[in-house]
Formats: sequence, structure tokens, C-alpha cells
Amino acid sequence: MDPSEDVLRGLLAAAPDALLAVDAGGTIVFVNDQAERLFGWTRGDLVGQPVERLVPERFAGHHPALRAGYVAHPTTRPMGAGIELWARRRDGSEFPAEISLSGFTTPEGSLVAAAIRDVTDARRTEHRFRAVLASAPDATVGVDASGRIQLLNAQAERLFGWSALELLGQQIETLVPEAALARHEEHRARYVADPLSRPMGAELQLSARRKDGTTFPAEISLSAVREEPGSLLVLASIRDVTERIVLAAERQRRALEAQREQSHRLESLGQLAGGVAHDFNNLLGVILNYTALLSRRITDAGAAADLGEVRAAAERGAALTRQLLAFARRDVANPQAVDVNDVVRGVAAMLQRTLGEHVDLRLDLAAGSVLAIVDRQQLEQIVLNLAINARDAMPAGGMLTITTDRTGAAIRPRNRGGIPASDVVLRVVDTGEGMAPEVAKRAFEPFFTTKPPGQGTGLGLATVYGIIRQNDGEVSIDSEVGFGTTITMLLRGAEETGPAGDGAADDSQGGQERILLVEDEASLRVATARILAGHGYDVLVASDGVEALDIFDREPDIDLVVTDIIMPRMRGDQLARLVTERRRGMQVIMMTGYDSGDAPLTGRLLAKPVTEDELLRTIREVLDG
Repeated sequence: MDPSEDVLRGLLAAAPDALLAVDAGGTIVFVNDQAERLFGWTRGDLVGQPVERLVPERFAGHHPALRAGYVAHPTTRPMGAGIELWARRRDGSEFPAEISLSGFTTPEGSLVAAAIRDVTDARRTEHRFRAVLASAPDATVGVDASGRIQLLNAQAERLFGWSALELLGQQIETLVPEAALARHEEHRARYVADPLSRPMGAELQLSARRKDGTTFPAEISLSAVREEPGSLLVLASIRDVTERIVLAAERQRRALEAQREQSHRLESLGQLAGGVAHDFNNLLGVILNYTALLSRRITDAGAAADLGEVRAAAERGAALTRQLLAFARRDVANPQAVDVNDVVRGVAAMLQRTLGEHVDLRLDLAAGSVLAIVDRQQLEQIVLNLAINARDAMPAGGMLTITTDRTGAAIRPRNRGGIPASDVVLRVVDTGEGMAPEVAKRAFEPFFTTKPPGQGTGLGLATVYGIIRQNDGEVSIDSEVGFGTTITMLLRGAEETGPAGDGAADDSQGGQERILLVEDEASLRVATARILAGHGYDVLVASDGVEALDIFDREPDIDLVVTDIIMPRMRGDQLARLVTERRRGMQVIMMTGYDSGDAPLTGRLLAKPVTEDELLRTIREVLDG
């Protein structure tokens, strides 16, 4: 025997697949050992038999014609050609097979070589894989390293509107919106180089494109499967999140509507409070001004004390009105030099009763006076609000510390008008529950609250923030869960001044200038005019802006206009603009019970009710420049 024939037989015996050789008539002329084991026949049982013996009966009738066609045009057909084939064993059982074919010529004639492989396990795995794909709730697409689509499930067909036949073999960019094509190719190349699993919900703003050209927002998870060395399959699960985005937008819209509705309610309350405050403050102004006039003529100590009680009651009424206006965000800020230490001590007496026995209040105040430019009543309200917030954060008890200090310098860039004063630091520190970072970050937002419904409006810290900023200050929050909260406020410092008076005006605050007083409340107009005239001023009076403008045009030597804002026929702010336009440099002082915030104001602004001392001092400040 030729040695080369022995080598050939050895190779055939070692081949992993079953091998057959079939002549042109379909007769088996050769089988190897693996063919015997695969089909259950011996070599003697198969050689000389028609190859249809190995074909299932359901295909046997068509097989001769197919075999004849192949013999007429023999071409090499490799395994895995995508053709679903079946073979039959000796016991009649069938199994899925992959079969490669190739034709060759021998001295005895043409032969066809067939290599047969049982792919039962592979087919079972494939069927399981396809079942998983079919049952997956999301669209799934498999893409090779070059970006070509190799598989997809029915959900992908429904989501994108393409059939599997249309998409298989196409580039994955077919499913990418045109605007993202260039960026997607770069991302795909980077992912193939370093394929890491990326779950859904990675907070990436992604979108996909359907067959009809429409796009939709999508969430996409990625995972890589290495089928064999050098072969990569990227599985992408795609989910249309349009409905989720619409629902989120709807929830946000409803939340904004609820917030707007609450804002509208507060706005309505603010308008009501503003109207009430205007009339009530005028009445309080009449009481305060007439008590000031009477105090000059009363010599009886008992009567003077009684009049002092009347004045004190009027001032308490004014304070109550301002609290209502502060809630409605209509309060008029009146920044002036205030001793922050004095304010804190005054509030502390009331806080001892408000906080309860389970909260220990401590004051750590800087030595001497700590002067800041701020509205006194608003500063009192801030300390009260923060103390009550701190109490609520310490239901089991704790310590509330209020500290004041000077920065030593004006550390914030600001046009201070040349005031060489240090800024003032006011801190409110509690040992309560504290806040998480995400809560602390939003603490100053209006309507944001962590309290249960009915126990908080979310306006407390927002009001503190608004007041501090209104007074040209800054505020920050430092909090940690379990370690309490610190609110730090930076206030504009003021120069040290002499001791404040007791509220009674002195003659040094008077003058001889001509003042046009405009006030629609008759009794308040008369009392105010008498006070100004009593301190030497030449006073002209008008009941509204129209009358005042007529007097202003007729009297060229008016030095100052003092006007109410809310008046019939012409508002005071309109009058102020007109008189400053007609006479450059004309000074204006406006008075109001609340800040409407609907127009920029000209000149100085005083909050009603205006005391005698405050009015006279402001007039001198304005006239003296």
C-alpha cells in the first residue's frame, strides 16, 4: 500500500466530524470512524448503500433531485451556511446537522465529500437564546465589532418599524438619529475597544430613530459577548422612555401649578394685607403724631405716662402690621444703624418662653456695640424664625446658640459710599437633627419644606434669605445629619455713633426750608403738617398727587417733597418722577404702609407709621445731603 494512503486514512480517522464520500449515483463509497459512531451503522452497513439511508424519511423524496443538481454544478458549501438540515440514525432518530459539501475527481469518477456535524446542543442553546430574546420586555439588537446588526428580537421590529430581514446586516447607525451619527460612531469605536456593561438608567440623554424617520428618547443598556477569540457581539437593549418623560413632565407641571396656586393665594393675601396695612398704618400714624403733639403740652406725670401707654400700644400695632406684611412679602425695609447685640438680647427674653424648657438658649455676643445697617424689625423677625426652626429640629431637646462678631474688615466687594466699617456676623447654631446635603442645598428655596403637611409652609428660611438680601447682606447654611445646623448671616457694618435718643425729637432736627407735604388722609396730613411747622419748616399741603403737582408748578422755591405713595388720582411714586424730571436735584421722601414692588421708587422711602423723630431725622439727612 502506498504510504501516502496510510497517512490519508490516519487523517480521516482523526477528523472531528463524520466524513462520507458519495459517487455521482448517490452511493456511499467511504465512511470514517466518526460516521459509524454518529449514525450507528458500521462501515460495512453503509458502503455501497444510497446516501438517502441517512436522510430523514420526510426529506428522502426530494433529496435525489437536490443531489443530482449539486452533482451537475458542484460548488463548495462550508458548514454554517444558514441552511437548516437534518440527518437520520440507524434507530430512526433524527438530529439537526451542519453539512459541508465539496466535489472532487478520481480515476474512478467524480465524488462528493460530505462532512456532517451533530449540532443538537448548539441548536438547543440557540433556541433558548432566541426564546430569551423573544420574551425580553425590551427591544434587543445584537451588533458585531464592525457595527453590523447580527440579530434582533420581535420587540425591536415593533419598536423601530423595520422587519428583521430589513435590518440584519445593516449598520447600527440606521437606528441612530442623523444629528447623533458622527458622535455615535466615535462612541461605538470606544466601546468596542473597552466593552464594559452599561445598565439602563445611566442618566444619558439618548435617542433612537424609527423607520419613518421619527425619533424618540431612549434608555439603552449595553453588554458584550465574546463568541470566540477575536469575535465580539454587543447586545443592546433599547427602551422607549417617551411615556416616562411625559409623565415626569406632567408631574412637574402639576407641582408647578400647585406652587403657582399657592403663590397666587399668598399674592391675594399680600394684596389684602397691603390694603389693610395702608389704612391701618395711617390710623396708627395719626395716633402717634397726635400723641407727639400732646406730649409737648402735658406737664402732669400721670397723664404723660398714660400717653406713653397709648404711644406704646400704637407702636405694637405697627409691629403686628409689619409681621403680617413680612409674611406677604410686602414689608418696607428701613435699613439703619442697629445694634445687633441689643436686638438679640431683646428677642432672647421672648425666646425663653417660646423655646420651652427642653431647649437651652445661650448667647455668645461680641463685646460692646455691634452695629449693622439693617431693618430692626426685620432682624428681630429673622432671629425669631431661625430660633423656632431650631426648636422644631430639636424635639428631644438640645442647645440653641446665637453669636455675634465683627469680621474686622469689609470683606465683600461693595460700593459702601466710603463707610469704613467692618461687616457683622450673626450666627444661629442648633444641635438638632441636621440636614442632608441635598436638603441643605434647597433650604432657602420658597415652598421647600421637609415638615409633614400642615406643619410648615416652606417660607421660613426663604423669608430669612429674602430679608438678608433686601438689607444688602449674605446668608449661608452649614448642616450635617445628626450634628445640627448653623445659619451664618453677614450684615453690612455701620460706624460707631453716639447713644440713640429716646424717640423724642429735639429742636436741632428742625429747619426753615419749604416742604410740600402730600397725604390723602386728612387727619394724618394735619398732624404731620403741625409737627413740621412746629420745628420751623414752611409747610405746603396737598391731598393728592394732582393737587401737589399744581402747587409744585406754582411754587418755585420748594426744597423737599414728602409724599404718601398710595393716593387717589395720582400715586406718590408718579408724582416723585414728575417733580424730579421738572426740577433737577429735587429731593423726595416717600411714605407707605407696604411695598407694592410694582414700580421703581424715586428718593428715600419710609415705612408707615412714621414717628416724629424718624421723619424729622430723615428730612435733615436728605436736605443736608
